[in-house]
Amino acid sequence: MILPIYAIGQPVLKKMGQPIDKDYPDLNELIENMWETMYNAEGVGLAAPQIGLAIRMFMIDTKQLDDGDGTGKNGMKQVFINAQKVEEGGKLWDYEEGCLSIPDIRGDVKRPAQIKLRYQDENFEEYEQVFTGMIARVIQHEYDHIDGILFTELLKPLKKRRVKRRIENIKKGDISPSYRMRFAK
Repeated sequence: MILPIYAIGQPVLKKMGQPIDKDYPDLNELIENMWETMYNAEGVGLAAPQIGLAIRMFMIDTKQLDDGDGTGKNGMKQVFINAQKVEEGGKLWDYEEGCLSIPDIRGDVKRPAQIKLRYQDENFEEYEQVFTGMIARVIQHEYDHIDGILFTELLKPLKKRRVKRRIENIKKGDISPSYRMRFAK
């Protein structure tokens, strides 16, 4: 089932996500719905706060990004539950990001080239893994969501001023996204 994506201005997007356990109600159905919602909106990642749940869960699929050879073999499709950042490192690099909760706004965000993450998958198997490059960037963006941080908060001051009015329009629902959204009242 395709769920509405919560727009910037919704309080849940600013909340710290809470850990969950294997008894979380209807978890498998939630995961399936989140994949369907993400693909319907043509996203490469989706965090639970973006569908109104303040829990520590997000998913990514970077296999669909063009990695040069068209195979997607350099990408990753993964559910991350109860993720905890162990460390970030490597050279900082700028890349233009966007967000399903903030449609039609993009901007350069400086992030470290790698992240070490401790997390559980959908079967609650535990992992500690280092991610680099584009996979690291997508993970960092989605991880920020479960910590209540939006990419627009990381933009340079001039860019923040330039998009301020457009963000206000999104908060009011004064946009026409190509997917279902829920706006602040």
